[in-house]
Amino acid sequence: MKVIFLGPPGAGKGTQAQILSQRYNIPQLSTGDMLRAAIAASTEIGKRIKRIIATGQLVPDEIVNQIVSECIDKLDCVNGFILDGYPRTLAQAKVLQDILANKNTALNAVFELKVDENVLIARMKKRVNDAIAKGERIRSDDNLDVFTKRLVEYREKTLPLSQYYANIGYLKTVDNTSDIAVVSAEIENFL
Repeated sequence: MKVIFLGPPGAGKGTQAQILSQRYNIPQLSTGDMLRAAIAASTEIGKRIKRIIATGQLVPDEIVNQIVSECIDKLDCVNGFILDGYPRTLAQAKVLQDILANKNTALNAVFELKVDENVLIARMKKRVNDAIAKGERIRSDDNLDVFTKRLVEYREKTLPLSQYYANIGYLKTVDNTSDIAVVSAEIENFL
């Protein structure tokens, strides 16, 4: 099974991807996690990514496409994978289609998680407060200014993917303001 989760920052892509990953024993490929790993490794590309993310911009396609293609080739993706946070642009979606075609495979579904922006901002603030309460480090992209920029970037660059995937028959839209288990059951029904 090869699935993509689309949605604005804080929409719950990671949460739903993790549930699906555990249910089907396939890896969740979170570009956010992959990019944060590169930052933590302090490689040249990681330093570049850190500067880009700190300003609220999206990481350039060529970097992300390469990271995703390499991950898809790993042994744990033989039975499928879940992409969480990728693709983010129409150009990335088209490159992904080419990558999959070159690997003689295709997507099974693309789930778009819909959430009102006020709910997203409240979720981000809760994530920050929870991290502070636990004594954990706050993510660099978890502040209101950067988060607001990310929402604008999403509307401008990622939202058009909904139409793209609808046109090729992959898109399934899910309201993600319900309980996590209810949303998960709705996704399961689509599959």
